[in-house]
Amino acid sequence: MINASLPELRRALDARQISAVELAGLFLDRIDALNPALNAFITVDREGALAAARVADARIAAGSAGPLTGIPLAHKDVFCTEGVLTTCGSKMLANFVSPYDAHVVSLLKVAGVVSLGKANMDEFAMGSSNESSYFGAVKNPWNPERIPGGSSGGSAAAVAARLAPIATGTDTGGSVRQPASYCGITGIKPTYGLVSRYGMIAYASSLDQGGAFGASAEDCALLLSAMTGFDERDSTSLERPTEDYAAALAASSATTPAARPLEGLRIGLPREFFAEGMADDVRATIDAAIAQYRALGATTIEVSLPNARLAIPAYYVIAPAECSSNLSRFDGVRYGHRAADYGDLADLYAKSRAEGFGAEVKRRILVGTYVLSHGYYDAYYLQAQRLRRLIAQDFQAALQHCDLIAGPTTPTTAWALGEKADDPVQMYLSDIYTIAVNLAGLPGLSHPAGFGADGLPVGLQLIGDYFAESRLLSAAHRFQQATDWHARRPAGAA
Repeated sequence: MINASLPELRRALDARQISAVELAGLFLDRIDALNPALNAFITVDREGALAAARVADARIAAGSAGPLTGIPLAHKDVFCTEGVLTTCGSKMLANFVSPYDAHVVSLLKVAGVVSLGKANMDEFAMGSSNESSYFGAVKNPWNPERIPGGSSGGSAAAVAARLAPIATGTDTGGSVRQPASYCGITGIKPTYGLVSRYGMIAYASSLDQGGAFGASAEDCALLLSAMTGFDERDSTSLERPTEDYAAALAASSATTPAARPLEGLRIGLPREFFAEGMADDVRATIDAAIAQYRALGATTIEVSLPNARLAIPAYYVIAPAECSSNLSRFDGVRYGHRAADYGDLADLYAKSRAEGFGAEVKRRILVGTYVLSHGYYDAYYLQAQRLRRLIAQDFQAALQHCDLIAGPTTPTTAWALGEKADDPVQMYLSDIYTIAVNLAGLPGLSHPAGFGADGLPVGLQLIGDYFAESRLLSAAHRFQQATDWHARRPAGAA
């Protein structure tokens, strides 16, 4: 059962081959055995998980189970969960027990999901390696000496090591897709506004978006279907009908030819994604994956995203600016870490924030404060917003000629722990293919495409137009029906 897909788990639960309590116990025991080495979880909620599993068993017995009833899950520790520690990977919130649930958490509770606990993450979702967590670095299940990616590295590592079959994450500049690539699983970031940000501790509000991790596109479709929906408490939540991505995927499978299921799909290959900077082994793996898409009936054309090279500088102006505003609430007064010794109120603020925030968070707060300061706002922040608009326009122009855009998720496979700790710019460049998608608010998906020369996973990224989640999931699903990269498991998770 540990390596079963969500449809397989659903059938086993409904047929009473295993109970939800037994299934939760299997994963909880696996967490006890493997998490000390991987550090994928910050908090394991055994008591809460088993209580939720008993409720799920009652629903199954009553015949009222949904697709996710009784399915174990890990929540990224950026989502507020009532009565459970919500730390955001920071000393600032190391003892914070949320008094309410995030909208995503509420929806998944209604769906009957069994939350196993809270997954480790880069502090306040700021990082690309999951090394900035106050609770220590997460290890990549494929090689514990390598990073799992960030900021949702704990969620990705948990799914890759089968500590949980599915997990939630958030994606501000690639924080679902990049760790999905490094850990050899599937991850999707939906269109901005499809998943409510209520109760999701903010980093950069115009970029943050909840996403889903699973071993396959089919598993992600089932999870994402339960996560989306309008929420009046989030001013950026989109008021539109919800979609059943899993049902759409099944319907598409029934109407496409078996031999060439992607016949008629046009995939754009941005020349900027295949220029310098991509490692040779990643390039070879991506080329082979694209050849597989062609074999399945898709056609490929070259497109251009001329302003993609400006995505990183634009992002690292906009995101820190929003971070400096969002994190101003953590002042040692209302909640969170408070310094033990201080003089006046200003000293309390300064010492509490100095002690509570880690180095990467402080760096981004300082950068954000600088670009928003008088005399620099026009020169930096407004210019970055103009670039953001140009990047979005580039995607729209490219998508006039194709249905999806494809390319590498990351320029290399996962690097060694500590390798880029002293060079933040090099770490930022690991998100070079993902950041533009967030700036444009588009959906993006990463799925396993093969392995690099070092035996570590390589992910292929698919990008679609607004609300093209079904198309992304369907294309990835067809690829996964023809290949088994998504079914490979790290040695310790086999």
